[in-house]
Amino acid sequence: MEVFDAIKMRKSVRAYLSAPVPKERIEKILEAARLAPSAMNAQPWHFIVVTDEEKRKRISKSGRFAGFLKESPVVIIGCGDSEASPKWHAVDVSIALQNMVLTATAEGLGTCWIGSFDESLVKEMLKIPRRFKVVALLALGYPRKKLDLMAKIAHFVTRKKSLAKIVGFEEYGGRPSEEIQ
Repeated sequence: MEVFDAIKMRKSVRAYLSAPVPKERIEKILEAARLAPSAMNAQPWHFIVVTDEEKRKRISKSGRFAGFLKESPVVIIGCGDSEASPKWHAVDVSIALQNMVLTATAEGLGTCWIGSFDESLVKEMLKIPRRFKVVALLALGYPRKKLDLMAKIAHFVTRKKSLAKIVGFEEYGGRPSEEIQ
């Protein structure tokens, strides 16, 4: 699959089959994160792969919108080392997580980026050292078909903005030059 196709296909998946994700696929997804760029090549990340059902259930209770994590066969915790890269750890971990998301999509897996969680609960449960900040959680698994009317309505009502609304050339709101048009 071409990268741009994976970008177009990628969506937030909140319903998963119970089928386990093969170790080889998880390793490929983690390798995509390892290969991500980082400021000064600090690589200030650490990823925790959680497949244990009880731990996933506890994590799912840590945030208002994280309830579906209990059915996701894999939850990846993206942590940033705030000592190794005080200013850029969150950006660098986010880049690595996006590599994971696109690789998972290309592998036929679904993901959902989770920002709704109780960091202190997650850190305590998974024994994450103080210097690490939990940047995001990533649900991973095989998508399960689910009729979610609210999601369909929300997607219909809030479509992606056009390039003209999100891009300026040379300044905010600037029009493209003749060479670009």
